[in-house]
Formats: sequence, C-alpha cells, structure tokens
Amino acid sequence: MSDPIFWLGLSVGLVAASLVTVLIALLPAVGELQRAARSVEKLADTLSRDLPPTLDALRLTGLELGELSEDVSSSVKNASDVVEQVNQSVTGVRKRANWLRGTGRSLGTGVRTAWTVWRNPSTR
Repeated sequence: MSDPIFWLGLSVGLVAASLVTVLIALLPAVGELQRAARSVEKLADTLSRDLPPTLDALRLTGLELGELSEDVSSSVKNASDVVEQVNQSVTGVRKRANWLRGTGRSLGTGVRTAWTVWRNPSTR
C-alpha cells in the first residue's frame, strides 16, 4: 500500500469523480440560468418597446400640468384683480353714501328751516 502509483491513480480517480459530480450538479443550474437569461431578454424587449412611449406620456403629462398650473395661476390673479375692483367699488359706494347722508341731512335741515321761515314770516 505504499506504492506511489496507486495513490496517484486513486487521487486522480477521486478528482475525476469529484469533477463529474460537480458537472452533474451544475447541469440544472445552467438550465435555470438559461431560463433566467431568456426571461431577462423578454423583459428587456418589453421595456425597450413599452418604456419610451410611457416616458413620452409622462413628459407630456408634466408639460400639461405645467400649463394647467399657469392657467390656474392666471385665473387666481384675475380673480384677485376682480376682488380688488369690487373692493374699490364698495369703498366708493360707501364714500358716496356717507356724502349723500351728510348732504341729505343738510338738505333736510335747510328745507325744514325754509318751511319754518315761509310758514312764519314774522320770524324774519
């Protein structure tokens, strides 16, 4: 049993048996890798076909949202301008109403005084 050729042959045989075992174990893994590669290829085809239109649609949606934002902003500015005009109109109406109230009081006082003087000429 101390023959080196025997031990060399036994070692080479064990290495060969180990390599065969590893190759047999690798065959299902290689098959799975092939299926995974096909799946990745299909996914890449789907992405290359569907992704550009989707990105274009997203870009257009972004542009439309920007336009809508500008429209809403201008509408809010117009509404703000209208509210300011209404506020100025209400302020003007209040001023005129106050002026008319004062003028009406003055006119009423003048008419009462004139009536009193006209009815009582002796107070002149």
